[in-house]
Amino acid sequence: MESAPLSVSQAIALINSTLAAALPVLVVEGEVADFKISKGKYVFFDIKDTDGTIGCFMSLYAMRLPLADGMMVRLVAEPRLTAWGRFSLTVRAVRPMGEGSLKRSFDMLRAKLEREGLFEESRKRPLPVYPQTVGVITSTDAAGFRDFLKILNGRWGGMKLLVANVLVQGMEAPGQIIRAVEYFNGRARPPQALAIIRGGGSADDLAAFNDEPLVRAVAASRIPTLVGVGHETDVSLADLAADVRAATPSNAAQLLVPDRREVIADVNHQLDRLLLIWRQRATGVKAQTVSDSRQALNMLLRASAGYRRRAEQLCGLLRLADPDLSLKRGYALVRLSSGKLVRQGRLPVPGQELTIESYSYIIKAGVRQVYDR
Repeated sequence: MESAPLSVSQAIALINSTLAAALPVLVVEGEVADFKISKGKYVFFDIKDTDGTIGCFMSLYAMRLPLADGMMVRLVAEPRLTAWGRFSLTVRAVRPMGEGSLKRSFDMLRAKLEREGLFEESRKRPLPVYPQTVGVITSTDAAGFRDFLKILNGRWGGMKLLVANVLVQGMEAPGQIIRAVEYFNGRARPPQALAIIRGGGSADDLAAFNDEPLVRAVAASRIPTLVGVGHETDVSLADLAADVRAATPSNAAQLLVPDRREVIADVNHQLDRLLLIWRQRATGVKAQTVSDSRQALNMLLRASAGYRRRAEQLCGLLRLADPDLSLKRGYALVRLSSGKLVRQGRLPVPGQELTIESYSYIIKAGVRQVYDR
C-alpha cells in the first residue's frame, strides 16, 4: 500500500530527524575552503579532502580561533539538510590541526589581540609578595601539578590552596578553564592570586591555551593571574595575556612565593647591618654630638623594631605550616602499613592495616571497606 505523500518541508524535517537519531554528532577532519563571514555573525566554509566536499555553517561566536582557506581542521558538527535541499554540517566546535595550521591560526589571533592592547605591559599587575590564599586551575592528575605542589611547599608552605580540577587539553578544556576563572573571580572572598598551570605537550595538546575566549578571560581577571603552561620554549596566548608568565609549573611556584630560607637570611642580614652601623656610630661619638647620637639611636631602634615585627610575622607564617598544629585541632595522619600517608591515588584495600596518628595517641586499625564519598 502506497504511503501518504509528504510535503517538501515535511520530507526535509523527516530526513533531519532521521539524521539526528542515527548521526547526532560527526567529528570530521579536512581542509577549509571558500571561508567567509556574513553579516558579522555567521560563518560559512567548505571542508574537503581529495575526494569530497561538505558545506559548513557556524556562528561567529563558536569560532574560538581564526580560520582561513587551506587550514587543516577538526570539527564537531551536526549533519542536516537545509530548506533549499543542500546537505551541510552545523558546526559546534572547530580547531586547527597540524603544526602549520595551528601556527597560522596562532599568528592571526596574536596580531588581532595585540592591536587591541591585550598584551600591553602597562595593564599587568604584580603578584602579592606573601599570598595567603591562592586559586589553582589545573588537572590534578597531571605531573605538572605535583611538581608545582612540591616546589610551593618546599619554598614557603602554610598557605591555603583552592584547586579547580579541569581538563587542560581537548575541545572541552577552554570552557572548563574559563568557568574556573569566573568562579574564582566571583567568590565573595576571592584568592589573592590565581595560577593556571599545565605541563608540557605537543602544539595540539597546548592549543586550548590559544583559545580566544580563554585568553580574554585571563586578561579580564580581577585577580592577579599567573600562567605556567608547557616547557620553557612554549609560549601560549594565555601566557601573554596573564599578569605574570611562568616558563613551567615548577617555575610558577617559584614566582608565586619567596623562599623562606632566603627571607629569613635577608632579615638576619639587615639586623646585622643595623647593629654594625650602631656600633660604628657609638664608637666614634664625642661629647658634643651626644644629642645627634641619641636621635640616630632612636631612629635605629625604630627601624630595628620594624624588622623585628617583620621577623615575627614570618615566624608566625612558618608556624602555620607545622603539622602538629593541625593535629592539635583534631586532625589525624593515616598511614598505610608501608608507612606512607593515605591520599588520593594511594588508597588502602580491605584487610590492610592502618596506623592513625593523632596529637596524643597512635591507633592501630584495619580496613573493612573503601568507598567514594
